[in-house]
Amino acid sequence: MPAGAGSGPEHGPLLRFEQVGKAYPDGRQRTVVLESASFEIRRGEHVGVFGARRTGKSTLLRLAAGIESPDEGRVLFDGVDMARLPTVRRDRLLRRRIGLLVSDNWWPARGERAVDLVALPLVSDGATMHEAQRRARRTLGRLQATDYADDLAASLAVGERMRVLLARALVREPELLLVDEPAVVPSPSERSEFYELMRACAHENGATLVVASEDSEATHETDVLMSIGSGELLCAGGDPGVVVPFRGRQAGGFT
Repeated sequence: MPAGAGSGPEHGPLLRFEQVGKAYPDGRQRTVVLESASFEIRRGEHVGVFGARRTGKSTLLRLAAGIESPDEGRVLFDGVDMARLPTVRRDRLLRRRIGLLVSDNWWPARGERAVDLVALPLVSDGATMHEAQRRARRTLGRLQATDYADDLAASLAVGERMRVLLARALVREPELLLVDEPAVVPSPSERSEFYELMRACAHENGATLVVASEDSEATHETDVLMSIGSGELLCAGGDPGVVVPFRGRQAGGFT
């Protein structure tokens, strides 16, 4: 069993939200980001979360990664309530079984090479720098990013940075890959290519992929498609807060 593995059923869902609610202070009020959200994601599924900016997509992914805890309800990874895990075990779970790409993530101002940024998570796990760089270069190669592996990270264009961030999220070969707003890539053709690489790498790894974006193309080829807004999580034909998976694309949009 992988490090940090839970005790959930072998064939149960990898990720489960049970009546999850989350709100943030907004002056004298509270802004509800999620309300009574319930859904399951099975191993190997590709899930899209579509919504405008500031509708809660990032919060949903942070809850799924165990970075934040819900105000109400439970988030279970492999059958384990992440909010009840000790901090050390939760951190190990995020490092070794869950990969998170955040498009507005920290980026070094100078000094570090792209390959070193990808290798660093492996070094923190105890790998030698030589082994970590070898695996980092292999992952960058899968993303067609070897040409700038030795370039300074600060010199990279936005599209190149996104590939490096994706390689960093993939280098540990996580079971669950969470991608937050990949649409920051400016060129439409480069954006489409990035989406294809993202899907292909997740499929090759057998990883469950959850992509949250305001770009419908990013959530185009999905097993499950959700829509988020005004605190509600919907699926085509589903009820607020309850997500019903459907196979392939369906006409009619969201209700």
